[in-house]
Amino acid sequence: MTELVLHGYWRSGAAYRVRIALNLKGIAHRHVTHDLRLGEQRAPAYRAIAPHGLIPVIEHEGRTIIESVAILEWLEARWPALPLLPADPGDAATVRGMAALIACDIHPLHNLRVLDALRTDLAATPDQVNGWAGRWISGGFAALEALVAQHGGTYAFGDRPGLADCYLVPQLYSAQRFGVDLTPFPRLVAAGQAAAAVPEIAAAHPSRQADADG
Repeated sequence: MTELVLHGYWRSGAAYRVRIALNLKGIAHRHVTHDLRLGEQRAPAYRAIAPHGLIPVIEHEGRTIIESVAILEWLEARWPALPLLPADPGDAATVRGMAALIACDIHPLHNLRVLDALRTDLAATPDQVNGWAGRWISGGFAALEALVAQHGGTYAFGDRPGLADCYLVPQLYSAQRFGVDLTPFPRLVAAGQAAAAVPEIAAAHPSRQADADG
């Protein structure tokens, strides 16, 4: 099989999602890092691969796939033997909804481009930036807490780690970075902690990546 290459960055939440999925499915891959703090994702050589200048990106068998949501769906279709989604279509739709709540409603409002714009265009202070991020994380987590309470078991959905955990674990990591109070979300936090303890998921943690700060 042609080598699978993941273009990412150790602290990127979106790349973290993909690392979790790759590990849960046991897919060997090589990581190429692009330091977002230095703007390496905007380098012309990388733009030739990813015109949008964002990470993560997957290269495999002559194909380039951008955006973590599309990558995770492709991994599920390409390597179905260890599924991330439930077999029941209704359950799968529920899981996709939980994932979309994070991918579409929470994460985009505190990604690096948005926070840099707050700092440079609006002269936001560090406290204001953290408050902005916390506002959207907490609002989304309130809805996700209800969904985990309804559908969760040991993990975010049921008793087997899957797609919802690929999104939840990195989002909890980001929430902690921004100092978000997580006490209102006990079911969500418990599910995230259980998932984070799974060896394949633990291996995807930012601090365990080769490009992580020492």
